[in-house]
Parts: sequence; structure tokens; C-alpha cells
Amino acid sequence: MTGLMRWPGRYTDRHGSQEVVFESDGRELIRTTIRGVRFEGGTMDTLGAPTGEPPEPMFVLRDGDLWSCLLEWGLTMPVEVGGEGERIATLHCALNLWYPEETEDLTVTLRLDGRELSAAHPDFEDALHEIGAALPVDTRLKACISCAWSDYSPVGHSMMTGLACFRDAKDLYRRCDGKHGPWGIFEIWPQRTEFVQETWLCEQFEHRTSDRGYRGPFPFRGWS
Repeated sequence: MTGLMRWPGRYTDRHGSQEVVFESDGRELIRTTIRGVRFEGGTMDTLGAPTGEPPEPMFVLRDGDLWSCLLEWGLTMPVEVGGEGERIATLHCALNLWYPEETEDLTVTLRLDGRELSAAHPDFEDALHEIGAALPVDTRLKACISCAWSDYSPVGHSMMTGLACFRDAKDLYRRCDGKHGPWGIFEIWPQRTEFVQETWLCEQFEHRTSDRGYRGPFPFRGWS
């Protein structure tokens, strides 16, 4: 998957609601225009105005980023269904950014063949783990979150786009056996290719196995 993706969406705050389009490269760029003002950032919760802060009455900002609003967007995701091949599911994502409370609520809903699965968590990792674990065992998400060559840093990550891709260091990543040591994730971390969004996908995708890397399998079937 290459080029910019366009996600239809909606922006809502105390002044009202309007349809918007989010553009993303699938890695660390998201941008949109709201009420004539351009916003961009690395994640949905860090969208700021690159030309300076917009007039305050139009938006609520926290540290220069959009706040006190609801961001909604939709995208598609391939899903492999055992015995039936690949299907295209849709993801509806809703991010509530509340002010003055310092909280973020992300809800992700997967729609496939008339069925809906929803999960509410602070980030895409946990939301997609819950959804993936709720699918039948022969139905698997096909995206970076479930790829054999992706991993997170043990020190934590952002709501999205904090997933490291090791597709150019596959032989090295195959030997990753935990957090520390000569083959630990800390040791091989500098060899990552780039950071990607959990919902991105490239032609080198391979399904994750239970013994791969630091973060383990996807999905974790013991999810509760």
C-alpha cells in the first residue's frame, strides 16, 4: 500500500459538527482541514496547526493540539477468513478528547459481513487485540498490528503510529527473544525500518506467530 490514504470522517465540538477528510501516509503523518484551518500531526491526538494557533474561539487547544472534541474516521482493512479467502472489513474509529479532564477515549468498531465488534481502549494496540481475539480462530486481521515484522518498544508507545517495522531486518528480528540480552528488543531496536500505524499494510506482510519478537502473538487469545 503506497501513497496517501484518505479517510472520510467527522469533527464535532461545542460549535457543531462537520464532515472532514483525513489524509495519512500510514506511518507518521495525518492531516486534515477543519473550518478552513489546516491541522497535521503524527497521531490523531496530536493534530496541531503548522502555520500557528488558529483563533481561540474556533477551537480548544491543549499544548497546541486539538482538544475538547470528537474525531471520527473510517478506513478499510483486509480480513482473511478460513476457507473463504480475503474479505474487506471496515473500521469505524471514534476518539473523544475531553477538556478540562486529561482523558482520551478511543472506540474502534470492526464491521464484517453484517457483524460488528467494538472495543474501547486508550490505544489501537489494545483495541485491535480485543477485536482480533473476538473473531473466530480461522478469521485474522491483515494489517501491521498482526504482522510478523512489527513490534513495540518496552518503554511504551503513543495511541497510534508507535509500531516499529523490522521488514528490512527480518533475519535479525527472527532471533528476537525478549526485552534484554544480545537478541533482545532493546539491542535490535536501532535496526528498525520505520514506525507505522497499526492499520497500515505493505506487500511484505506475514501473519504473526506465537513465538515472534518481544510482544508475542497477535491476537492474544487470553484477552479478557
